[in-house]
Amino acid sequence: MEGDDEVCVPFQDMGLDDRLLKAISLMNWGEPTPIQEKAIPLALEGKDILARARTGSGKTGAFCIPAINKILMHKKNVEEQTVKAVILTPSKELCNQAFKNVSALTRCCSRDVTCFDVAPQVSLSSQRPMLMERPDIVVGTPSRLLAHIKKGNLDVKSSLEMIVIDEADLVFSFGHEEDMKELLKHFPEKYQALLMSATLTDEVKTLKKMVLHNPVILKLEESQLPETNQLTQYVVKCEHRDKFALLCALLKLRLIRGKSILFVNSVNKCYKLKLFLEQFGVPTCVLNSELPIKSRCHIVSQFNEGLYDYIIASDESACFNPVGKALDKSHKGSKKDKEYGVSRGIDFHNVTNVINFEFPKTVKSYIHRVGRTARGTKKGTALSFVNVKEMKLLEDVEKDLAEQPGGNKLEPFQFNMAEIEGFRYRSKDAMMSVTHQAIQEARLKEIKSEMLSSQKLKSYFEDNPKDLQVLRHDKPLRTVKQQEHLKHVPDYIVPRSLHGYRGLKSRSNQSHHPYASTQSHAQKRYQRMKSDPLRSFEFTKGRKHFRKK
Repeated sequence: MEGDDEVCVPFQDMGLDDRLLKAISLMNWGEPTPIQEKAIPLALEGKDILARARTGSGKTGAFCIPAINKILMHKKNVEEQTVKAVILTPSKELCNQAFKNVSALTRCCSRDVTCFDVAPQVSLSSQRPMLMERPDIVVGTPSRLLAHIKKGNLDVKSSLEMIVIDEADLVFSFGHEEDMKELLKHFPEKYQALLMSATLTDEVKTLKKMVLHNPVILKLEESQLPETNQLTQYVVKCEHRDKFALLCALLKLRLIRGKSILFVNSVNKCYKLKLFLEQFGVPTCVLNSELPIKSRCHIVSQFNEGLYDYIIASDESACFNPVGKALDKSHKGSKKDKEYGVSRGIDFHNVTNVINFEFPKTVKSYIHRVGRTARGTKKGTALSFVNVKEMKLLEDVEKDLAEQPGGNKLEPFQFNMAEIEGFRYRSKDAMMSVTHQAIQEARLKEIKSEMLSSQKLKSYFEDNPKDLQVLRHDKPLRTVKQQEHLKHVPDYIVPRSLHGYRGLKSRSNQSHHPYASTQSHAQKRYQRMKSDPLRSFEFTKGRKHFRKK
């Protein structure tokens, strides 16, 4: 089905329960997104649906709303408590997100509609009492749900009416193919199924044959990324060692502002970059497959609340093969979570910038990384650092974007590397301290710290929830020698083109502040700029000021 020019159908005209409409209003969802407008009425009619829509388009609401509404309608006539819907996602983080969305949408009918997330990595027996209450909606990964069914904690053979599979194109690549085949044996013969995906791959087509019955296919004619007036994409071609110097300059000179996610391709690089930035006084927290799920969800939650500006995330989607065995052997003693996924589906709030410090291995991974910004109607910027070895990957992405509607393309981020020679020298000095041993020590220290916070102190935090709110994940690891002078930016290494523009003062006691206390005319003009800084200027050789684009 393709989009058309009809007037948008509001939630109030979809025949939804008043309690659900009130919750939608409290969530400040004004009008339904295109995928919600198409999918919700069809789901309410009981049709099977295969929907493809880009990341950040509101797919979660498209399946949560009809599932909750059907349960509310069912309970008007039947009092028996049974499991009516199952929501399956490939990762624990996505399960947590789906659970939170269901909880928010049922806030006005929480006594009538119950939901339970079985994804957290706790013992099956500890979750048995909640499942014995037969919640209306069960959220989990395929492997976790199957484990509960085999254990006898859950029986949905006679009661299940709706199955939802979110991020369907990732289910098999996360090692859940055999789990899905086994699960279907425990499901009733007749049920309604909804498959949601950002791409329609061969894996999705296989899953479609396994789960759906004569489905309606919703394939919105849109680019997989927002249009250029909402998302600006830049690329910087530089040597690998210059990536560190450039990132340091952008952050210390406050040229990158707002909440940012820095993507790398491995756990080791996560800690290498964290230790590097730590020496320059830039606090960051890391996300990777080795951290406990409670810590990962807590980090995302606090980032969304505005506690952190920078997250360094390892996108390990290419580190797992189809049967879920870890391919990254950079740390043999570590235990990776095959159900980890941070570049896919997770709703990071108000992300201004996505920085690909290491270029993604696949086009799909690039799309989903960049999709963490410019979500909904908000604007965002993506900046990718590319060295010689990554040029082929860049070409693949550019070719794919050129074939999509919306005019997406990567613009060159122009600058003169000679202007940040001072940062290059300091970065080289800092990198000498970031040894392999320091990285491994930081990796082990972080894991131990997060394990302590998420497990041993679990009961304490349950009794003292306010203390959990102030638990921070961006503390310095301090496994490298601290050089205090690196944390400050003296005038002599600031590019000349920035001196007059930012009104930098030469006094040593203010050298670490990129902005002067008194605003010059140029500063006031800068404050009036509403767009992201990366969109507002470029380095140009021989010019004293930035040229506004």
